[in-house]
Amino acid sequence: MLDIIHNRVSLRKYADRPISDEHLDLILEAAIAAPTAGNQCLYSIIMIRDPKTKETLSESCDFQPFIAKAPVILIFAADQQKWFDYFSAQDVKVFAKHTGLSFEAPQESDLILACEDALIAAQNAVIAAESLGIGSCYIGDIMENYEYHKELLGLEDWVFPVCMLCLGYYEPHTVRVQQKRFKREFLVFEERYRKLTPEELERMFEDKAKEFVEKNRYGAENFAQMFYARKTGAQFSKEMARSVRVALKKWDGRRL
Repeated sequence: MLDIIHNRVSLRKYADRPISDEHLDLILEAAIAAPTAGNQCLYSIIMIRDPKTKETLSESCDFQPFIAKAPVILIFAADQQKWFDYFSAQDVKVFAKHTGLSFEAPQESDLILACEDALIAAQNAVIAAESLGIGSCYIGDIMENYEYHKELLGLEDWVFPVCMLCLGYYEPHTVRVQQKRFKREFLVFEERYRKLTPEELERMFEDKAKEFVEKNRYGAENFAQMFYARKTGAQFSKEMARSVRVALKKWDGRRL
């Protein structure tokens, strides 16, 4: 299991063969077996295999052609809709009125809790897939274009697509290039959080700082300036911020 975790890479080129139903079932069962808040399973998994839908997602998720070539796409959505609909169907509103409780729509805390559930399930799916020789790539861009994806996927108000996985078998002799992570000393703290000193931050980012290009189009004088300008100025970043802001307006906890 540790070898599987440490050998995994984000896979963007897949063998030209469908994922078997047997393997797909194992991946989905592993996802559903993931830890979940109060055993509520506050997520839904939308499985995409239709070529037209995959092509559409490859364009709406920041124009990434490899998405269309993935044999299977799994979209993990934070989902409070099912529980809210259950409450409504079981006359919880009437019960709340008689007992002095307010009957409220899902709110921000419910969204975050559901996002946790969805992401934990997604990572279970990733590890299960990897154990079967099936690579994966997380696509956060599914959070963009909220209105468009809401209509495309038939999402209700209290369902938010928090991540998307592209799945496919590794090609024979795939070269796995491991991305270097930050050192543990900068990520793991004993007992309580500790603010890093300027010297520690410099050591933390010393490898990334080597990516700095002196003649850059932003006029940046160091890596931090260049990275910030590139990220903040990128259209996908602006769209993601806008999209999530719009989605959040649904999760206002208003009384109903």
